[in-house]
Amino acid sequence: MQKTNIRQQTILDILKAGPVYSQDELSQRLQETGIQTTQATLSRDLKALKISKVPGEGYVLPAPHAVQPPAADLPGGVVSIEFSGTLAVIKTQPGFANAIAFLIDHRAVQPVIGTVAGDDTVLAVLRTGVTPGQALEALSTIIPDIKQRQKYGI
Repeated sequence: MQKTNIRQQTILDILKAGPVYSQDELSQRLQETGIQTTQATLSRDLKALKISKVPGEGYVLPAPHAVQPPAADLPGGVVSIEFSGTLAVIKTQPGFANAIAFLIDHRAVQPVIGTVAGDDTVLAVLRTGVTPGQALEALSTIIPDIKQRQKYGI
């Protein structure tokens, strides 16, 4: 994990210093700092860092959110959850929705296929046949008190 953090921080530093137009160029710049990596690892790092490639601009850092809540505060940012069929609508405090959706998507909450987030709302799409109770149980691994925030009973 330590090597991953160092490598990813170095990638961020390189991209902040100036434009990079290809993975080969980024790999070469990493080598110049003493970091050897494979193309597959570099691709995973770029995806994990949410770095995208823009034609004519090269790799660009993700835009910072207006409000970036600390990770420890994320579960407390959830206001309520309500279910409708295979959908769960999670209301959050302003600025928390993207981070909550990211956690749900990247912690592989099995009952959830995926999420869409706005500023204060997350739409979670549940797998067919998943009950609200099963979804709440799975989500409670990320948001411990989510069951108490359910708007209407199961």
